[in-house]
Formats: sequence, C-alpha cells, structure tokens
Amino acid sequence: MSVDELDPQTGLFLEGEWVPATGGSQLTTVDPATTEPITPVAAAGEADVDRAVSAARSAFPEWRDLAPDERGRIVHRIGQTIRAHVDELAEIESRDQGKPLAQAHSDMTSAARYFEYYAGAADKLEGKSVPVGPEQIDYTVREPYGVSAQIIPWNFPGNLFARGVAPALVAGNSVVVKPAEQTPLSSLRLAELCAEAGVPDGVVNVVPGFGEPAGAALTGHPHVDTITFTGSVATGRAIMRRAAEHVTPVTLELGGKNPAIVYPDADIDEAADWISLAIFTNAGQVCSAADRVLVHESVHDDLVERIVRRAAAYEIGPGHEDLDMGPLVSEAQFETVRRYVELGREEGATVATGGSPIDRPGYFFEPTVFTDVDPEHRIAREEIFGPVLTVSRFADTREAVRVANDTDYGLVAGAFTSDVTRAHRLARELEAGTVYVNKWFGDTNQTPFGGYKQSGIGREKGLEALDSYLQTKNVAVNLSEDGGGDLPGA
Repeated sequence: MSVDELDPQTGLFLEGEWVPATGGSQLTTVDPATTEPITPVAAAGEADVDRAVSAARSAFPEWRDLAPDERGRIVHRIGQTIRAHVDELAEIESRDQGKPLAQAHSDMTSAARYFEYYAGAADKLEGKSVPVGPEQIDYTVREPYGVSAQIIPWNFPGNLFARGVAPALVAGNSVVVKPAEQTPLSSLRLAELCAEAGVPDGVVNVVPGFGEPAGAALTGHPHVDTITFTGSVATGRAIMRRAAEHVTPVTLELGGKNPAIVYPDADIDEAADWISLAIFTNAGQVCSAADRVLVHESVHDDLVERIVRRAAAYEIGPGHEDLDMGPLVSEAQFETVRRYVELGREEGATVATGGSPIDRPGYFFEPTVFTDVDPEHRIAREEIFGPVLTVSRFADTREAVRVANDTDYGLVAGAFTSDVTRAHRLARELEAGTVYVNKWFGDTNQTPFGGYKQSGIGREKGLEALDSYLQTKNVAVNLSEDGGGDLPGA
C-alpha cells in the first residue's frame, strides 16, 4: 500500500478496526515537499479518546496475563512484519514527513529492531528476593501499569511509535497512540501491522488529532496509567500539569541545544563530517542534533571552511528523490526557522553559508552556518529545530565546559579529541544524558536515551526504558510462629 493508495477516509484505529471520528471530524496531512494535501485523516475528539482508552483498558487484563514467552513471540512477529513492509512504510514516511527515502528506510528498519529487541525481554522481567531475615519471606514482582498513552512527535513518527510501543507491550501494557497531526500516516499503518502480527484487538489503538482536544484529553484522562511524550519543553510542561491531576507518571524526552566541542588534536575533516551529518540530517529536525559547535580558536577557520563546503554541496529535494536533505515538515516549522535566521543576523552573527529559503514549492530551507556567535545570542541558546548551525570559539577546556553546560537543556553533547584522558573527563563534566566522543548519533536501540535538566524525565531505549512501563510490587509473607511485632518505619 503506497501513500497514493491510501483510503481517503483513513480513520481512527480502535479495537482492531477503522472507525470515523465522532461527528466526522478530519484533518488533512500535507506533503511538505509540495504543500499539496495527501489525504484526509479522522481527527479524534474527547469522545474518541475516551473510547480508545476504554478499549485499551478492556483489553489490558488479557494481554497482561498472556504467558510472557507468548507475548514476546507476538512482539517479535511485529518486528518481522514491519521488515516485510519496510519499503512501503519508508515511502509513506518520506512522503508524509519529507525526509529522504534512505533516511525513512533507516527509520523503519530501526522500528522493526525495537520490537525484536524488546521481544527478547518479555520472559526476563524478573523481581528479586529480599533477605530480611528468617521470620519473613520478602520478594518483589514487576507489573505493568495498565494503559500507556504515547504522544508521538512529527520528526520521527514511525520510529518513535516503535520506540515507545514495543517496550510498553512487552511489559504487558495496552497502548493508545496519538501521532502528531502533521504526520499520522505511519502510526496508522504500524497499528494495522501490529494487528496483522497477532496483537489482540484493543491492545494497540491510534487516535490522530490535534493537541487540543485529542492530546489534552489523552494526557489528562483519569484511566490512563502512564504517559510517554517526545516533543517540546512547553508541551512537556503542559502534559505534566494535566498528569498531576491524577498523579499519572510521565516519561518525557524534550528539547536540546546540543554542544559539539572540537579540539585542535581532533581529526578536523572527520569532525566536519560528523557535525554536518548531525545538524543537517532530517533538515535539522532532530532533538539530538549538533546544533551548536564550540571550536578551539586555533582550528576555528579550518573547521568552518570544511563544514561550509559540505553544506554548500548538499543536494536538496523531495524525499522520494532521495537526495541529501528534504524539506521542513510544515509551514509553521519553516516560519520558525526563517525567524531564527533573521534573528541571528540581527544579533550580529555572520552567515557563513545558506541563510535563505529555497525558491521552489515546499518548505525547503538552505543548510545554514552562523559564525561569530556569542554564547548569549538567542540562536545559541534556543532550540531552532532546523538546518541551522551556530559556531563559537573557545580558548581552553574550562571555558568550553562552562559554555556547553550554560543552558537549560541537557540532552546530548559531544567532544572531538584524540586525547583519551580529556575525552573521559569531558564525559564526566558535560551535563547531558548522552555524550558522544569522536562521532555523533552513537546511541542505538540498546542504549538508554534521555535528558538532564529541562531535556526530560526518564529514559527511552535500552532495557532502562522498561522502567517507564513497569511498577514494582513488594510481597511480605510472615513466617513468625509468635505473630511478630513489626511497626511502621522499622
């Protein structure tokens, strides 16, 4: 099924069926390379979200009580089913989100891997025995929360569907997914493939819609038991406020303003390759992008020249042409990037390359590099989420670390140096959930990912992600013959 073959009445996916939204409400997803509509999609309202949560709650007990090895086999089968449809899914993702086809293919291959990776953990979610003494047997069990709400962003919609849904299912939860209104298509197709792989009706539900009312209704729902969200800090705060009403636990992966520190002893050509990849992939719409470079003053000009040369050579076009970079996802994001570039000029930074929209249909913007950037400039402190790199100089490590850490964010950071001692010291001193050394995007399905400070709460990926979907129960069994005399706080 290609995008052009989609049913123009694509609905909500509830209890294993396609259903219209209450009142027939719809949204239209748009091809960002042409600004032309792709297809209308049902837009969930509060009543639809309530129905989805009810379906997930009804399906939860049976899924929770399924033998763990059988649950693991079903989840593994989802991964295999995705692999069988990876070309189709990549085409859908590329058209709906705008990214080059090869990047979309990588995203979907990784989505399959999430299900395969977590499937192996299904029968290994063990508790422990606690040695409290001869008068009591004490042990813990790990149990699913229940209904998991998954709020999916627009930059990696299919991949992040898998990143959250796979561990939630393996832990025994049912899920309700709300994809971003800009990019709902891959989540809908993935839910259908979950059903084809044998997931029982109601265990995976998808409610496309807007933040208001669908997102607010889902994250504030009294029968949602845990929430996973990837997106902006502002939206993360709003979700926390709604979740607080029912004391619902949240896992948040929020923004970043990620420093790449380059030393004179680094391989400058290799550093330029990694940094270019790290800021221009997916048109810079990556939470972990290397969007600010701190480079030692002695190699500043050399590094900038190499990055500028790479940026100027980028081939840009629609995702299906599979060039180096596609468009920004929407008109709103395009305008955000344009405003920040104007702001950078006003602040006194120098445009070394790029800096303008591309004169063609679609939301295309040139790969842009700013030099002469003061660390206090807004373009060096605020997340732009576009193909815009800021470059600042430093004189010594103390200054580099101070500037790198002087931010509200703490998602990722990186260092390029051939000094192994310096690399390990920086890994300790940089305030970020992930530190890359002599590369970027070094995290995999198996490695924990999340932020310090306002970049988030909790960890996704790796086995640590399962902690967001499991709660611990302690069981204390009295063996005392005289009845004992324990008191609280003992």
